[in-house]
Amino acid sequence: MQGRILFLTEDPQLIKRQLAGADLAWDTQHPERNPKLRDDISTDEITPAHICFFFDETLGEFPYTGLKCGNETPIKRGDVKRGGFVASVSGKRRGKGSSREQSPYAEMSAGIKLVIAENIERIYKQNCQNLGVLTSTDFKLIDKIRRGEEIPLSQFTEGEDEITRQVIKYGGLFPFNVARLQRKVFLPPIDTKPRPMTIGEKIIACHMVEASGKIGVEAVKPGDTGFARTDLRFSHEYVTPMAAIFYEHYLGKDEPVNDAASILFFRDHLTFLDEVLSEEKRKMGLLDLATQLKLKQEDFAKSRGIRLHGELVDRKGSEGICHSIITETYALPGQLNVGSDSHTPHAGAVGCLAFGIGTTDVFNSWFTRDVRVKVPESVQVVIRGKRRDNVTAKDFILKLLAMDYIRHGKALAKVIEYSGEAIEALGVDERATMTNMAAEIGGFTGIVVPDQKVVEFLVERRGMNRTEAGTMIEGLQSDPDAHYAHIIELNAADIYPMVATPGDPGNGKFVRELNTPVPVEIAYGGTCTAGKNEDMDMYAQVLRDALQHGKRVADSCKFYIQFGSQQTREYCVRKGYLEVFEKAGAHVIEPSCGACINAGPGVSTRPEQVVISAQNRNFPGRSGPGLMYLASPLTVAASAVAGYITEYQPSTVREHAETCG
Repeated sequence: MQGRILFLTEDPQLIKRQLAGADLAWDTQHPERNPKLRDDISTDEITPAHICFFFDETLGEFPYTGLKCGNETPIKRGDVKRGGFVASVSGKRRGKGSSREQSPYAEMSAGIKLVIAENIERIYKQNCQNLGVLTSTDFKLIDKIRRGEEIPLSQFTEGEDEITRQVIKYGGLFPFNVARLQRKVFLPPIDTKPRPMTIGEKIIACHMVEASGKIGVEAVKPGDTGFARTDLRFSHEYVTPMAAIFYEHYLGKDEPVNDAASILFFRDHLTFLDEVLSEEKRKMGLLDLATQLKLKQEDFAKSRGIRLHGELVDRKGSEGICHSIITETYALPGQLNVGSDSHTPHAGAVGCLAFGIGTTDVFNSWFTRDVRVKVPESVQVVIRGKRRDNVTAKDFILKLLAMDYIRHGKALAKVIEYSGEAIEALGVDERATMTNMAAEIGGFTGIVVPDQKVVEFLVERRGMNRTEAGTMIEGLQSDPDAHYAHIIELNAADIYPMVATPGDPGNGKFVRELNTPVPVEIAYGGTCTAGKNEDMDMYAQVLRDALQHGKRVADSCKFYIQFGSQQTREYCVRKGYLEVFEKAGAHVIEPSCGACINAGPGVSTRPEQVVISAQNRNFPGRSGPGLMYLASPLTVAASAVAGYITEYQPSTVREHAETCG
């Protein structure tokens, strides 16, 4: 490790000093004497959304350009690359958020060979390993690097499973897979004896690939490693082009993919980008780069016979967001699906084990049809009792994200299994909010045991035969004596409408705990998390209630409602919601990820601008420079009408908000 160490501290002046050439003193023996490191560094901060329009080594000019320290973003284009840094050090939960592999690729292209942090998010860590970037939680390495000592590779493979050790040894996933297909590497057999299993473990067991090529093993336990056969693989225009370049580089321009029928592409992230991209970013050529992403995905899809859910031909917008369409149209109970997005667990609402993967995993899966899996532990979340009329799944998840167990990263890389009467009472769309935001927990995935509500969903949304749908869910439940790493129990009656204050989804508090009214300029309802049919029911409920009382969206606020898919738009047409939205003063937008990734109407434009949003993340800079609060569709709509953040109180139940329970 020949090079300098960049300490990502909370103090922007200390970072600027390092960029100017000074090496920061660091006491590994007495860590309490050191400056405070930044915790919760998201991939949005490592590579802001617009930087991901680049999909080559140009990314090396941009790592950490979105990193917020105090009120500053001290790292500018080219700083890290010029600084000669070989290692980067930060605090808790490094790489949370998006699964974008552009982040470690940008670090690697800037010269970073090693990432050190107190703990590291699963997808980010796996992306690093796949690319050949080393990761560690051992801060003693700092002294070894500074002394110029040779560090044995075992320092980075210790404690890892056999397959991960070999991936690290070979310098990345692709060279490992080449060796695997040539039978040059050792794949440990899974010989776990029958045992009580969780639903997640059962689905993985059914999909594990044995050395003989046979699919399925008798049982698995946490820590077992291998490759799992996928039922469905999907990616979107942010990731497909980079994966396609890797694929063509390593396998050839004309190499067919393995089973094109089980691969799907989506044009869903950047459909409305031109409406919000600043003049400065246009001058950087970013709009042209975004167009290249679209064209590259189209070309690769056409050349390989892959289904692309693309843009609309008669109006601006897309067919739908990948997670929405996957859950509405494709995912089935008991399947194992992977996608190029951290919110792939959305489909867990139908009892499908779905999880996010990075670019290298995506392109490898195109020729192997399987993905590397280390069987994760499971955390059971039990929410008992009956929820209040103005409380939703979003309030449940914001409450969970504020808990110490989750905030401290103890649920990282675990399957989050939701259960209890309050979960069972939720419809499939609302369950999808819970499973979707397992990504914010940092979990491997989220899942709900499928029941008759899932059967009804498959019958109503897919036109599936009821008997066939009922057969699919048979046996798909956790065994009564299955083991969980941890069990979280909550009483639904103790939960009131929540908000997550700006900066992190884990900054949750009850709306009634806000000390003073918080005026809002923008309210946004949409994205995969909050653009579903049941979310539209909630926006319509609040706005109808407002109209009946002679009210509409406040003059001081713009309220945007964006569909997650064309199916949801058609649902709103059938229900008469479009007229309600228009009369109440809301602006309706065709499907796209949009504002959630700073690429559509609803983004902030000034640092002091307050936004309340039903999306899933409020990391610094993710959706513009403003102050973003996260909340449920009910709270977002009620706040849009009031002009400030407030609970929604249904006309029939005007509950006094005197205590927080």
